Amino acid sequence: MTNVAILSGTAESVEEIVRKLAEDARVASHVLGVSGPSARDEALQIGAAEIRRCTADILAANEKDMAFGREKGLSAAMLDRLLLTEERIEAMAVSLETVSALPDPLGRTIDERERPNGLQIARVSVPLGVIGIIYESRPNVTADAGALCLKSGNATILRGGSESLHSSAAIAACLQEGLRAAGLPATAVQTIPTRDRSAVGAMLRTSDLIDFIVPRGGRSLIERVMEESRIPVIAHLDGNCHIYLHAGADPEMAREIVLNAKMRRTGICGAAESLVVDRDVADSILPIVVDDLTKAGCEVRGDAEALAADARIVPAEEDDWDAEYLDKIISVRVVGNPQEAVEHVNRYGSHHTDAIVTEDATVAEHFLANVDSAIVLHNASTQFADGGEFGMGAEIGISTGKLHARGPVGAEQLTSYKYVVRGSGQCRP
Repeated sequence: MTNVAILSGTAESVEEIVRKLAEDARVASHVLGVSGPSARDEALQIGAAEIRRCTADILAANEKDMAFGREKGLSAAMLDRLLLTEERIEAMAVSLETVSALPDPLGRTIDERERPNGLQIARVSVPLGVIGIIYESRPNVTADAGALCLKSGNATILRGGSESLHSSAAIAACLQEGLRAAGLPATAVQTIPTRDRSAVGAMLRTSDLIDFIVPRGGRSLIERVMEESRIPVIAHLDGNCHIYLHAGADPEMAREIVLNAKMRRTGICGAAESLVVDRDVADSILPIVVDDLTKAGCEVRGDAEALAADARIVPAEEDDWDAEYLDKIISVRVVGNPQEAVEHVNRYGSHHTDAIVTEDATVAEHFLANVDSAIVLHNASTQFADGGEFGMGAEIGISTGKLHARGPVGAEQLTSYKYVVRGSGQCRP
């Protein structure tokens, strides 16, 4: 495995590094985009085997990053995102194999028609080209993003968080080995070998070589990318996910879903950050839900009516309603009816993932139709907001925008299309 070189220097030198990576990626994208599905799938399968073979090297690289993260003062949630274990590394390898087994997203005929003049017009799926991906902490994104871009025929430049530099490079090296073994250019998957923050700006300015930018991280990163980018952005905004406990909710189901949605993993974007509870059942359902949460070490912050229902709830501030805690904290708002719940979610949510728990099918359909989020669920945990759980093998992120892709971004979402027109000598009059 190639050792990671941590480069440093002037902003100009970083600019040159990024531009060279982008030039190489552009060339690689032309080869990858017309490659056969068997070659791309072989690259993924060999990459998975290489990840398993290099587990010890990846763990050693990750320990360097963990030491850097602790020295930097990362929160417990961020350190958990950064940490790799043998189980998480195996999950990455399995994810690559799962992606390789998916149908080929390229060359699909999305639509076709014959015009009265005999022209045969087809709309066919093609790669986006070169995708720049900017993310924080989680080194597993390197594997997921690299695999999905490879599967969909896109070259990618990966700019992980400064704290995950060694881990990301070690994982990318495994994908590159798979590409080489399959006869494809290794430069189809590249990481930026520096912690210098100016590398992000350099990527965002390289609009002549990079076709799309996908940011995945906290609000400050997303806002910076959307403000500075000269390249179209597929945005992955923060996950202020809600669960609405309707008066028709089954209490046992409600407590199980809330506990899972909040506490299974608090540091992921699909973790529930806010509860909305019907006034009619606040006195009966909140105490049992709060009991489970507090036993699990979660702080519950609520409005005046929530406080009246359970003395363990502490007062919420206005900022709590739109907070993405990524920690053992949840807010509670009591509402009078389903429409008030919908209005609260649409006002304070991040349009990521929101759920309703109820046995009333009519109310459930109203919530699903009126909540303006990328993912809406009925009687299920928000932690299902994941491309793998949706059968996509993996995801680059959950897009909260409405242009090009929305919800989990998998291989199919990383394609565009072109029109292929076949004639027999037609000329326009």
